[in-house]
Amino acid sequence: MAFDVYDDYEQGERVQQWLRKNGVSIAVGIGLGLAMIFGWQQWKSHRANHEQAAASEYSALQLAVAQSRGNEIDMRTETLLKDYSDTAWSVFAAGERAQRNVMAGQFDKASGDLDWAKAHAKDPSLKALVELRDAQLKYAQGKPQEAIAALDAMQGKSFVALVQELRGDALVKLGRPDDARKAYQAAIAAMGDSAPQRGVVQTKLDDLAVAGKQGA
Repeated sequence: MAFDVYDDYEQGERVQQWLRKNGVSIAVGIGLGLAMIFGWQQWKSHRANHEQAAASEYSALQLAVAQSRGNEIDMRTETLLKDYSDTAWSVFAAGERAQRNVMAGQFDKASGDLDWAKAHAKDPSLKALVELRDAQLKYAQGKPQEAIAALDAMQGKSFVALVQELRGDALVKLGRPDDARKAYQAAIAAMGDSAPQRGVVQTKLDDLAVAGKQGA
């Protein structure tokens, strides 16, 4: 294999020529690299401040809710949805407004709030929670079949006990006690022994057994 042998002077000359030819490109590359690092740090700082501001706004919203300050509740909720829609705090705010609308009998408004929350929830667990709330809303509206469809559409395996309990409730409404029994049993199996809701689901399961004996 042929190769060139250079003394120190020749190697130095070649290095100098290469730098004169490529020095600008190197300088630009270094500058861009530094700019990217600086920009990334700036973005992280902005993001942290943005999240902190959203958290503060949500905290203020919670205080307004606790003190039943209606106008402030509406204002701070709108601020979170408008200015902080890219944070989880806005999803919490939309979900809580949906709950207030349900309590006021405004089911259509509640459904709109949950649709907004689903569209903006980025975290899979948070999105699953909103989807569960949507299924609960459909059940509260007297739409058990739609509630089951909403549960079937949920992604992942989050909130298994709550999902199965609601599925059992909907199946009872649809007159399908055997399927409801399986759902309640699945709910209990997904709970810990000390889960507060365990006794409630067990009561529902026992009621099915009593109803079955009475109907026999």
